[in-house]
Amino acid sequence: MNKTDNIKRSARIRYIAVTAILAAAAGVIQLLEFPLPFLIPPFIKMDFSELPALMGSFALGPVCGILVCFLKNVIKAFTTSTGFIGEFCNFLLGAAFVATAGLIYKFRKTRKGAIVASLVGSLVMALVSLPVNYFISYPVYIKLFMPLEVILGMYQAILPSVKTLWGALIIFNLPFTFAKGLIDSVITFLIYKKISPLLKTGFTRKDLK
Repeated sequence: MNKTDNIKRSARIRYIAVTAILAAAAGVIQLLEFPLPFLIPPFIKMDFSELPALMGSFALGPVCGILVCFLKNVIKAFTTSTGFIGEFCNFLLGAAFVATAGLIYKFRKTRKGAIVASLVGSLVMALVSLPVNYFISYPVYIKLFMPLEVILGMYQAILPSVKTLWGALIIFNLPFTFAKGLIDSVITFLIYKKISPLLKTGFTRKDLK
């Protein structure tokens, strides 16, 4: 094995290690989720577990971010009783967020590019949440856990004028998901400059080819 092969092998090992560490961090952060009962029904909780995925997507590319989202939901799947549907939908939203942001940042590696990437990524995640929740998440929850009337009742306890599930998703879930992405982005801006050298030290993307 020549020197080039050794560099590539070392780079891949480090890539896997960094991705695993970020996924583990995301898994721990998920445990710190909390409800916002005056803003959205309590069965929907706020957490910042996409934060490590976003940092990985910026530092090592969108594939790393997607892998972190996948692995942290695998971790959570063994500690919940949602029949994996909650984790699956969380993965879809998180992957849409970090993949979009990571792809944009890959071609515009500036502070402005990072801001645009985060805003667009947050918006994409919010928009994707509508069909994911309406066609996948909520139908399963309605069938297995909670009648539609009970779910709507929780939304109506906050805003009585809500009459349909689609209306509830647009009024509550869409802005909630967008805000969640923005908060993750702001935290990333605050700590990324200090963290990124640790994530990227030892290889470049060319080393992984």
